Formats: sequence, C-alpha cells, structure tokens
Amino acid sequence: MPIEDPITTCLSPSVYDMICKLGFEVRESCDISGIVTQRGEVCWPSITACVTYTQSAQSLDYRGTVRLLGPVCEAVHQHLLSLTKGEFDIRYVPWLQWTAFPELFPEIFDALGSLQCPAIPLGLMKLTACLERALGDVYLLNGKECPFLLRDLLASEELAAVFGRSVMDVLKVFVGSPCGLNLRNTLWHGFASPHEIPPKYCSMMILLTVGLGQLLKSYLQQTKLVLGHRPFIALTNLEDLAIFPDVTSEVLSVLEEVVRKSTFILKVMLPYWEAALIGFRSHRFADCAMLLLTQLETGLRRVFAAVNQCPKRLLTAESTALYTTFDEILAKHLDDGKINQLPLFLGEPAMEFLWDFLNHQEGPRIRDHLSHGEINLPEFPKEAANQLLAFSVVLLLRFTDEDLSAALKEKAAIKSLVGLAEGYHAHFHPVSQLKKQVLSCEKSIRVWPLLPLPEEAEEAARLEGTSETQACEALITEILRALPPHLPESRGVVSDWDSLSAERWPQVIQELCGTPVPTLFCPRTVLEVLTVLRNISTHCARVSSQVAASVELRYQQWVERRLRSRQRQTYLHMLTSIKLLSPVLYLILLLIALELVNIHVVHGKNTYEYQQYLKFLKSILQYVENLVTYTSQQENKWNKTINLTHTALLKIWTFSKKKQMLIHLAKKSTSKGGL
Repeated sequence: MPIEDPITTCLSPSVYDMICKLGFEVRESCDISGIVTQRGEVCWPSITACVTYTQSAQSLDYRGTVRLLGPVCEAVHQHLLSLTKGEFDIRYVPWLQWTAFPELFPEIFDALGSLQCPAIPLGLMKLTACLERALGDVYLLNGKECPFLLRDLLASEELAAVFGRSVMDVLKVFVGSPCGLNLRNTLWHGFASPHEIPPKYCSMMILLTVGLGQLLKSYLQQTKLVLGHRPFIALTNLEDLAIFPDVTSEVLSVLEEVVRKSTFILKVMLPYWEAALIGFRSHRFADCAMLLLTQLETGLRRVFAAVNQCPKRLLTAESTALYTTFDEILAKHLDDGKINQLPLFLGEPAMEFLWDFLNHQEGPRIRDHLSHGEINLPEFPKEAANQLLAFSVVLLLRFTDEDLSAALKEKAAIKSLVGLAEGYHAHFHPVSQLKKQVLSCEKSIRVWPLLPLPEEAEEAARLEGTSETQACEALITEILRALPPHLPESRGVVSDWDSLSAERWPQVIQELCGTPVPTLFCPRTVLEVLTVLRNISTHCARVSSQVAASVELRYQQWVERRLRSRQRQTYLHMLTSIKLLSPVLYLILLLIALELVNIHVVHGKNTYEYQQYLKFLKSILQYVENLVTYTSQQENKWNKTINLTHTALLKIWTFSKKKQMLIHLAKKSTSKGGL
C-alpha cells in the first residue's frame, strides 16, 4: 500500500509550538548558581518561581510556565555539558539512588553530548519510565495502590505531601499533562521525531530527578520512614510468543535495506529505525524494543489515518481531543462508532500478533511494562526484541516496492518469516489460554492410573463401592451417550457412543482443543463465559494435583503401616472417590472443550437464556470449588465427594436435556443453515 510522504512532523501546530518554540522565546540568561549549588543541591524556589497559574488560580498556566522555564532549562543544559562524566558522577549520582536505577543517569548524561540524534529522545524515554516507577515507590510510603497513569500519580496528595504541590506542578508541566510539554506521552507514542525534542529538556529532567532525591531524603529523615522498591517484572511466557526464529545477519541486512525504502516509515523517523538496528547488533535489546514499539505505533497510526480517511489523526491531539494510540489503532471501532478499517487491511494474523504482544492481560504487554519502568533494562530478553524485529520485516515488506518485495521474499529466511507471520494465531487470548489449561489438566489426569496403589487397598476400595457411585456412573454414561452428534464430524474423532470409550477421551479433547476458534474482538458475553470456563478448568487442575499428592503420600504411609484405623478407612474412601473423579473430570474437560469450540453461538441466546446458562456454568464451578476443598490434605473429606458429584452430574444431565448448552445451539443453527 503506497503512502505519500510529504510529512515533516507528527506534532500538531500547537504541540510543535509548545515543545519546539515556546521555551526559546525568553532570551535572558539565568545564573546557574541560583539554580544548583556547587555541591549539587537544587534550589527549588528558583524553579518553582517560574510556575504560573491562571487568573482564577484554579489551574496551571502551562504556556506561561514553559516560557519562563526556558532560560532555566538552557542554563541547566549548559551546566551539565560543562561537566566531565566523573564530575557528574560525584556531584549528582548519589542523589539518584532513590530511583533504584542510578546507573541509568550517567548513560543519559552521555546522550546529552551525543552526535546521534535519537540519543536524547531515547534517554528521555528511559528517564520518564524510571522516574514514574520511582515516584510510585514514594507514593506507597503513604498510599496503598499506586495509580496506573503518571498524570494521576503526579496529581496525588500522597506525592504532594512528600515533595510539595509546587514541585509536583513543575513535573506536570514537563511530563504530566497534554496541556504542557507532555514529553513522556509524545515520545512513548512515537509522535516526536529525533530532532524535535530540545536537549535542554532532557538536562532539566535529570536535574529535577536529582532535586526530588534531595527533597525525599529530608522527608524520610523527618518521618523516619524507609523507602522500599518494588521488584522488577520478569517477562514470562515468552516461549509462547517465540514463533519467529532468531534474526540472522541476513535478515538484519534485509531490514537495513527495507527501512530506507518502505513507505511505512516517515523519513523524519528513519533515524529511530536505524538506532533500533544498532541497538540489536550491540545487544542493547531494551533500546531496540523501545524504539521499534514507538515506531510501529507511528507507522500503524499513519496507515490507520489513511485507511480510515482521517488524516488529522496522524498528528498529536490537542489537550481537548483524543490521541490516536495503539489502543484505538487496534480497536474494532473508531471513536465515532464506525468500523476501524485497519484490522481488515492488516489481516487477522498481524492483528493477533499485536494484541498478543501489547494488549492481552496474560501476554508480555511489553510496551506497558517498559513505559512504566517495570522492566530491568539491562536484562531485557533478546527473544522479545527478536520477535519485534522479525514482525517488522514482514510488515515493512507490505509497504515496499512490489518488485523489491518479491525479490526479497525469495530469500529463504525472509520467506520463512512471511509464512510464519501469515499463519500466526493468538497465544494469549483467553480462548488460547483455556485450551492450554484444558490440555494441561487432561495430561495430569492421564497419569492417575500410574499412581502407586497397594493391591489389598485397591480391592477393598472396589468392594466399598456404593449405590450412589453406581448412580454417578450411570449418569456419566447417559451424558456421554448424547455427545457424539455434537463432536466435530469432519475430523472423524467419534462416530457413535461405542467409540467414545475412556481410552479415546484424551484424543477427543486434544482434537477439540486443536479446532480453530475466532479470537479477535470477542464480545463481552463470550469473554464472560470464557472466564467461568477458565475458572472451572483451573479448579479441575487443582483437584488433579491434590489427588496425585494425596495418593503418593497415603501410599507411602500405608506401606510403612503409619495409618491408624480411621485413616485407613479415609484412604479407602479416597480410592473409591478417585475412581469416580477421573471420568467426572474428563467429562467436565470434554464439555469445556465442546463449549469452547462453539463459544460464539452464545450470541444466539436471549438475555434470560444467557443468564440461565451462566447460572448453570457457575453451579459446575461451585462443584469443582467444593472438590478442591474436600480433596485437600487439610480437609481430607473424600466420603463427601461422591454425594457432591452425584448432585453435579444431575445438574449437567438436567441442563443437557433442555438443549441449552452451546453444543445444542450450534447444532440448531447448522440445521437451519441447511434448510
């Protein structure tokens, strides 16, 4: 898709004026000695004196404040440029310990004099993320739950109590409001080109962070409180996202060529892409990921604006309007209710990858974690940067000259990446997570027959079987007998009741979990049902693990003759219960898998039917929750599980006869479609 490139800035006129011009209007010079002492102590009154308010004093005058702060920022910038790295380390780094990442600041100090234009924006991105995390730690000195958004954090009474309201107002001007410089959001959402952020604002942010450390020290001395630091978040489940192979030098070479020729990339943003590749080659994987994420957002915002015919959405919004960020770019609808054309243009595989990487709660959510300072940057995993780079190659090729794109796709490594990208399916959507849960639980139940059992106890348990146990077995048989018509016929898994033997259940469940289920833009009702099904599956897994642990423990105690008479009787109850619980749990997993395959049929239910269906699922959830309690080693009430199970099976059988499960509705809709 060709896109014209006359664009020289992604900043709206007023935002461009705020960031690039306003702070340079006042030409007078400031004496640095009035701002910071020789010992590195920040003179806050000289800075807060620049903060102005509207006539009503109800709100900050952001434009007036930025104008007055301009000379202060310039003086600070020239001061820092005059220092050697050793002088900076001695004078200022001790005051940065409160951030829990003081080693970051000498790196940002180096960026101030760097000839590489992305160095300042990248340094500011890291600084704002680090500062947000550190301010959150300070907030928790007096507060309980740290606000998610930086603007809410800066507006909190908890931080004002530590640093003072006027100091917090200074921070708001720099990073806390779309009415001010808004450096954090402008950079993290990819609006500012490398040349548009004045270096003096980076210098000022360094000094402000130093000054905050000094104010915090005084506060801690007065209150006798101790500042604690929350641990960094470790990115988990990356192996689930590692669909692309390691990026090779050949792929990097192709990417270096494509970034210069793809219309996906604005020319003014090209230095960011080049810096991302340098970061990857030099094993600075966090740098690479941060730059790629912001520039993927920039490029996708551009495509979003083109396919939805809203060119103004490419620019930073005013404080009264909505920013076009990943949240809206990847949404189903535009803010006016119209269908977003970007998902249709990109296709489901690309959308699923972006949702997996950025949005799904159980995914890595890399952009969120990086931008909020929750990841230890030096330990950022290569695998994550690798996946972003590989995805970027495939995406950029879609916006490259057809002949060049076709030639590059002939390379084996590139052809492989394109094939993998086109076949991508969601890994972190609740549907995918439920499939993993069901398969994991099924695998754990499959080993029950291998658990050690003493022969004499097993025989005694067999003889102990009750009429209620037999009634349960009969109900299971009746429920299963009705299932074959609802199983996937095309797969030939099961043709009739006789072929649905216990030995086939694992295969049936695996086949069902391998059935594709649409995951993009699932409506609320589908997500609600998925939540209940996942809770049921989670509790089934807990029951399975408790059974395995109890069997092994009691077997050892039986062999060593350490069980008293009552304990031996409980052990026999347990063995009887386990023989019943195995097919019951398999049945529940089978029903979960069947309902999952037909999950979107839930739209066919009216409000009453939907509420009744949820009520039914929650009754099954209540059953497995009770099973977890009774099969725990603390409760050990195995004799109660049979009655509990009989009641649950009756509910399943009764509801099944009403033909209100999703498998029944799916069959009805299929029948109607054939008429």
